[in-house]
Amino acid sequence: MEAIKRDLYLNRLIERRENGSIKVITGIRRCGKSYLLFKLYYQYLLSSGVEESRIIRIPLDDDDYGDLHDSRKLSSYIKERITDDGIWYVFLDEVQMCKGFEAVLNGLNRRENLDIYVTGSNSKFLSTDVLTEFRGRGDEIRVFPLCFSEYVSAYSGDKYDAWMDYCTYGGLPLILSRKTDELKSKYLIDLCRELYLKDIEERHGLRGDNCMAALVNILASAVGSLTNPTKLANAFSSNGMNVSDKTIGAYIGYLLDAFIISKAERYDIKGKRYIASPYKYYFTDVGLRNAQLNFRQQEENHIMENIIYNELLARGFNVDVGVVEHSERDENGKVVRKRLEVDFVCNRGSQRYYIQSAFAIPDSSKMRQEQKSLVHIGDSFKKIIVVRDRIKLWRNEEGIVVMGIMDFLLKPNSLEL
Repeated sequence: MEAIKRDLYLNRLIERRENGSIKVITGIRRCGKSYLLFKLYYQYLLSSGVEESRIIRIPLDDDDYGDLHDSRKLSSYIKERITDDGIWYVFLDEVQMCKGFEAVLNGLNRRENLDIYVTGSNSKFLSTDVLTEFRGRGDEIRVFPLCFSEYVSAYSGDKYDAWMDYCTYGGLPLILSRKTDELKSKYLIDLCRELYLKDIEERHGLRGDNCMAALVNILASAVGSLTNPTKLANAFSSNGMNVSDKTIGAYIGYLLDAFIISKAERYDIKGKRYIASPYKYYFTDVGLRNAQLNFRQQEENHIMENIIYNELLARGFNVDVGVVEHSERDENGKVVRKRLEVDFVCNRGSQRYYIQSAFAIPDSSKMRQEQKSLVHIGDSFKKIIVVRDRIKLWRNEEGIVVMGIMDFLLKPNSLEL
């Protein structure tokens, strides 16, 4: 397996170097946080002239560092290795394994010549909690599983074979080292059962509660569909399980905190306001989504939509589901109000894009259907339809850009094309 390029996140760390904040690297477990910090960023610092002795690396999940789970010993260990001259870099992996680490790091962060980086996520202390503890002194770098361009960079085959594997097994980095379909499937199924869900169950005292696994199955089966706790409670009830909407809401919160799923809210584009529930939920990794269903339901159109959503988040966009209200006459000539959906409204600073995921557009009728919501938006921000087909990028008569999924995912400036 070739080295995996994670330049997107490496550059974000480089941009935050010596900015006075504690850099907190967050993300789902096994997405490559430690690799990013302890290998890629470490190598960058060395190549930029930093002496190896000035980088203090402490992997707290390593038995050799077990004594440093005591906060006083951790503080002493670091202080003994630094002096007042020049900049020192401190890397702490799985920081939550040290009880009382918050006070240690907040104290160290007062020293102007320390640049501190931490990762942390497990059943006892998720990364979101780590960030909260620093009360405004933390600077988050969210890491996602491999996006498709990163995956292709280390894949030993062409991009179309890579796409089919990626749609099935997702982008957790270690999936690339599993040589057969059987080994890939087993790796992901074991992660779902033995790591992610067990983490949540242990953290929140859900042992013996099969509600969480059932909820993940329902969300996986209906990825990208509008839903809310009340609808989900009704789905449970129809299957003979009585679970309150309040419980389901709490469980969804646990999944969001563990970065297993993400939530997209609905935004009224013309009214310029958010609409309360229902929401859409997407999986942080489509391989985990498929594994949760034992690889039974693999509708490529829904998976493609999930991949586009994750790509936009990785590029730093805030992503909502768009709603466009407009009036039209029905077959009786009566004026009716209709709500049309835009798959993704993407905002980053002053930039905005509207994106529709359309698996295939075989004819003009399908094109009219897919672009209907976009043409009724009525503003000048760029509108894009992404299709699965191998096509050359073009603009239709409405000024909407139509591009293939490969161009969208593999070209870092694809939204500007």
